Amino acid sequence: MESRSLRYFVAVAEELNFARAAERLGISAPPLSRAIRTLEAELGVTLFERTTHSVRLTPAGTVLLGEARIALDALRAAGRRAQRAAAPEAKLVLVIKADGDGGLLDPILARYATEPAALPVTIRLSGWGDQARLLRQGEADAALIYEPFDRTGLDAETVTVEPRLAAFPASHPLAARDHLTLADLGIPGVEPGRLDGLSPYLETMVERHGIADLAQVLTLIELGEIVTLLPESVTARYPRPGVVYRALPDTPPATLSIAWPQQSRSTATAALVRAATSLMPATEAIA
Repeated sequence: MESRSLRYFVAVAEELNFARAAERLGISAPPLSRAIRTLEAELGVTLFERTTHSVRLTPAGTVLLGEARIALDALRAAGRRAQRAAAPEAKLVLVIKADGDGGLLDPILARYATEPAALPVTIRLSGWGDQARLLRQGEADAALIYEPFDRTGLDAETVTVEPRLAAFPASHPLAARDHLTLADLGIPGVEPGRLDGLSPYLETMVERHGIADLAQVLTLIELGEIVTLLPESVTARYPRPGVVYRALPDTPPATLSIAWPQQSRSTATAALVRAATSLMPATEAIA
């Protein structure tokens, strides 16, 4: 199976339209259709259900789409890592979301600097939820990232665990109460003792309001547009008169992890992971 066949397949699977997929790929529709039929014959399965009005993935096609994306990401990542390895000066790229390091970036880098395998570190700031993607695409060596995240193709270790606090506007009726539960917040899809629905809720808010960073989140909270949960380390660094933070004893904690590509054999990356995870006992003691 060639990478070109997978690229063609992914384009059709994402567009569910051969004409649009062909335009996206810069080819005409007939050779694209032939390539897909050749791929189906090679695999011995039907990937698409085709009618005169629609194109749909079969169960086999759905499985292949997930695997093909991973395979194509891995190929692109290999190329980027090779290019970075050929750079005149070796360095390690650590990706974080602004204010998404639990306040531990400086201690981690200080500990890392004592490691024999340490390299100069370049910090790359990412957008909302981009850290895992940048790792998979070979644009970074490691990431500090809060759970949950898509672990496909990645390994991870816990750096620290901290409480989550409710964040809502000072004008909110809950602001007068000292003791709250997760249910009091009324966050759609979030159930008492469970946070499965928190990520979908946040993704919806990010898309609806065009959120790019924490400053925008805090402003939206202050304006009464959203209510959310934030790690305690964030609330400690960003007190605001218009935002109230309250403890939620029945809420699962926030877990900050360090993640890296599964195929990484970098001694420098391994040293950074050791440095980050070595802080765990100290942070637990403080908590």
